[in-house]
Amino acid sequence: QVQVVESGGGLVQAGGSLRLSCAASGRMFSINAMGWYRQAPGKQRELVATMNNGGSTNYADSVKGRFTISRDNAENTVYLQMTSLKPEDTAVYYCHVVTRVRNYWGQGTQVTVSS
Repeated sequence: QVQVVESGGGLVQAGGSLRLSCAASGRMFSINAMGWYRQAPGKQRELVATMNNGGSTNYADSVKGRFTISRDNAENTVYLQMTSLKPEDTAVYYCHVVTRVRNYWGQGTQVTVSS
Protein backbone atom coordinates (compact mmCIF):
# COMPACT_ATOMS: atom_id res chain seq x y z
CA GLN A 1 0.00 0.00 0.00
CA VAL A 2 2.92 2.33 0.57
CA GLN A 3 3.90 4.20 -2.54
CA VAL A 4 7.05 6.18 -3.14
CA VAL A 5 6.84 7.96 -6.44
CA GLU A 6 9.51 10.08 -8.06
CA SER A 7 9.08 12.54 -10.87
CA GLY A 8 11.06 15.18 -12.70
CA GLY A 9 13.79 13.16 -14.33
CA GLY A 10 14.73 13.57 -17.94
CA LEU A 11 17.38 14.55 -20.42
CA VAL A 12 19.22 17.83 -20.01
CA GLN A 13 22.32 19.48 -21.37
CA ALA A 14 25.40 19.88 -19.24
CA GLY A 15 25.06 23.01 -17.16
CA GLY A 16 21.31 22.70 -17.04
CA SER A 17 18.95 22.13 -14.16
CA LEU A 18 16.33 19.65 -13.07
CA ARG A 19 14.06 19.43 -10.07
CA LEU A 20 13.16 15.99 -8.80
CA SER A 21 10.14 15.36 -6.60
CA CYS A 22 9.21 12.39 -4.49
CA ALA A 23 5.98 11.79 -2.61
CA ALA A 24 5.43 9.01 -0.10
CA SER A 25 1.87 7.93 0.49
CA GLY A 26 -0.14 5.16 2.05
CA ARG A 27 -0.11 3.49 5.41
CA MET A 28 3.27 3.80 7.04
CA PHE A 29 4.91 4.80 10.28
CA SER A 30 6.07 8.34 10.77
CA ILE A 31 8.89 9.39 8.51
CA ASN A 32 12.18 10.31 10.13
CA ALA A 33 14.17 11.20 7.06
CA MET A 34 13.94 11.34 3.31
CA GLY A 35 16.60 11.52 0.70
CA TRP A 36 17.98 10.72 -2.69
CA TYR A 37 20.39 8.09 -3.92
CA ARG A 38 21.61 7.39 -7.41
CA GLN A 39 23.01 4.47 -9.32
CA ALA A 40 24.77 4.33 -12.64
CA PRO A 41 25.11 1.08 -14.60
CA GLY A 42 27.79 -1.14 -13.11
CA LYS A 43 28.13 1.10 -10.07
CA GLN A 44 26.92 0.84 -6.50
CA ARG A 45 24.05 2.94 -5.34
CA GLU A 46 25.38 6.05 -3.62
CA LEU A 47 23.96 8.71 -1.38
CA VAL A 48 23.21 12.03 -3.02
CA ALA A 49 21.45 14.00 -0.31
CA THR A 50 19.33 13.37 2.77
CA MET A 51 17.34 15.47 5.20
CA ASN A 52 15.95 14.51 8.58
CA ASN A 53 12.90 15.96 10.28
CA GLY A 54 14.93 18.67 11.96
CA GLY A 55 16.25 19.94 8.67
CA SER A 56 19.75 18.56 8.97
CA THR A 57 21.20 17.62 5.61
CA ASN A 58 23.92 15.45 4.21
CA TYR A 59 25.30 15.80 0.71
CA ALA A 60 27.71 13.80 -1.33
CA ASP A 61 30.88 15.79 -1.89
CA SER A 62 30.35 15.56 -5.62
CA VAL A 63 27.09 17.51 -5.49
CA LYS A 64 27.76 20.08 -2.77
CA GLY A 65 27.08 23.57 -4.01
CA ARG A 66 25.08 22.29 -6.97
CA PHE A 67 22.22 20.27 -5.51
CA THR A 68 19.76 21.33 -2.84
CA ILE A 69 17.43 19.03 -0.95
CA SER A 70 14.22 20.25 0.62
CA ARG A 71 11.20 18.67 2.24
CA ASP A 72 7.56 19.30 2.86
CA ASN A 73 6.99 17.20 5.95
CA ALA A 74 3.23 17.72 5.96
CA GLU A 75 2.98 16.20 2.50
CA ASN A 76 5.70 13.56 2.95
CA THR A 77 7.44 15.01 -0.04
CA VAL A 78 11.10 15.57 -0.77
CA TYR A 79 12.68 17.55 -3.58
CA LEU A 80 16.08 17.69 -5.16
CA GLN A 81 16.97 20.85 -7.03
CA MET A 82 19.88 20.06 -9.31
CA THR A 83 21.84 22.80 -11.01
CA SER A 84 25.05 22.94 -13.02
CA LEU A 85 24.48 19.36 -14.05
CA LYS A 86 27.40 17.35 -15.33
CA PRO A 87 27.50 14.21 -17.47
CA GLU A 88 28.76 12.31 -14.44
CA ASP A 89 25.45 13.06 -12.73
CA THR A 90 23.79 10.68 -15.18
CA ALA A 91 22.13 7.90 -13.18
CA VAL A 92 18.87 6.52 -11.96
CA TYR A 93 17.84 8.58 -8.96
CA TYR A 94 15.97 6.82 -6.18
CA CYS A 95 13.91 8.35 -3.44
CA HIS A 96 14.57 6.90 0.01
CA VAL A 97 12.16 7.08 2.94
CA VAL A 98 13.22 6.23 6.49
CA THR A 99 10.68 5.40 9.18
CA ARG A 100 11.03 4.00 12.67
CA VAL A 101 10.17 0.52 11.46
CA ARG A 102 11.39 0.15 7.90
CA ASN A 103 12.68 1.96 4.87
CA TYR A 104 11.15 2.38 1.45
CA TRP A 105 12.53 2.98 -2.00
CA GLY A 106 10.99 4.50 -5.04
CA GLN A 107 11.32 2.79 -8.38
CA GLY A 108 13.71 5.43 -9.64
CA THR A 109 13.73 8.15 -12.22
CA GLN A 110 16.32 8.46 -14.96
CA VAL A 111 18.46 11.57 -15.16
CA THR A 112 20.62 11.87 -18.25
CA VAL A 113 23.01 14.77 -18.72
CA SER A 114 24.43 15.15 -22.19
CA SER A 115 27.65 16.91 -23.08
